[in-house]
Amino acid sequence: MRKTLIWKTLFSAFVVLLAVAAAAPIIGHKRHRMEVVAGPGVSRVARLSDFGPGLKGTRADTNVYILEGREPGGKALMIANTHPSEPCAILAALIFIENAVVEKGTLYVIPNFNRSASLDTKPGDAYPLFYHIETPWGRKKFRFGSRDASPLDQWPDPDVFIHYPDRQLLSYIDARNTNRTWPGRPNGLLMERVTFAAMELLRGENVDVAIDLHGAETMFPVTNCIVAPDSASRLATRVSLYVKAREKFDSHVEPSPYGFRGLSHREIGDYSDTLPFLLEAPIPFLDQPTGPKTEKLLLDGKDPFLLKLAAQDKLFVPYDETGWPMDKRVGQHVSVMLEIFSQYSRQNPGRALALSGVPRYADIVRNGTGRYFHDPKTADTTRIYFE
Repeated sequence: MRKTLIWKTLFSAFVVLLAVAAAAPIIGHKRHRMEVVAGPGVSRVARLSDFGPGLKGTRADTNVYILEGREPGGKALMIANTHPSEPCAILAALIFIENAVVEKGTLYVIPNFNRSASLDTKPGDAYPLFYHIETPWGRKKFRFGSRDASPLDQWPDPDVFIHYPDRQLLSYIDARNTNRTWPGRPNGLLMERVTFAAMELLRGENVDVAIDLHGAETMFPVTNCIVAPDSASRLATRVSLYVKAREKFDSHVEPSPYGFRGLSHREIGDYSDTLPFLLEAPIPFLDQPTGPKTEKLLLDGKDPFLLKLAAQDKLFVPYDETGWPMDKRVGQHVSVMLEIFSQYSRQNPGRALALSGVPRYADIVRNGTGRYFHDPKTADTTRIYFE
């Protein structure tokens, strides 16, 4: 009897240790605080709950970095991490936060829009918990999040998600996808409150341009592109032509669908006077027929299976042995956004948005994304924020 009790105790202790060992990396992921150094252009940092009080006290509340110019002008909102599994978005947004100086107008940047999803992960798909960007002062560590908000923050999922206000029936999981819950509502599900708060920012601050940053599979037709509704399509076309001619990369224009509700580039244009754009960069990591989902694949975009598919014309972007590295994806996002601001300002000189200090595509590809991140250890502590 005593011997049996000892073995049961040892086995129970082993199970507890195994559970702790398995849980420790997930807990470390959720607790990781990524430091952001507010650059010289950041005049103040608000919270999204300042625009939508229904977020206050929740894990969905997030920082809004505000860069106000020396002269009045137009206003723009930049949104990243709508899907935290598409990291080129937040990296591009942080380049603006840490480097941009606005000369005219105001820029609002939300680098971690679906904060709940950034705290979640997909271990069942063997996704890495973190990725690292090399900088002149060391490696900067980032959480690799999930596409949808954590069920810890919004649960249970409905059997069918009914979009508000159009009542279109969407997949149950879309209730936790902040690119399916626009324009949102103040007392709705948590992710509806996130998008509602952003809509209140757009409407209350009279924002002229909104840009939602994303990434998509190389096998998905809507990738490497600018998605825009009719109201913004002419400007998007000019941007596409200019970056192709001047910076030698493609970013074609895709129309925002009329019949698919909940998308930022659809609902922002329908429920405000803001011109919306959604940018997609290719992310080979998200394609299904790849090798292991490693940090290396996430960063360099090189995969032998995709290379074979490219030879059979199965991909929607050019693909060779160089892959689709992160610097290229981030650089494209940054240059397209700069060109959107430039083209909008040309057409609307009374609402111009002018800024400096931000590198373009060629600079980022040559120098690396990490070149434009500042060392928190040497920064003014009052200028450090956490995501």
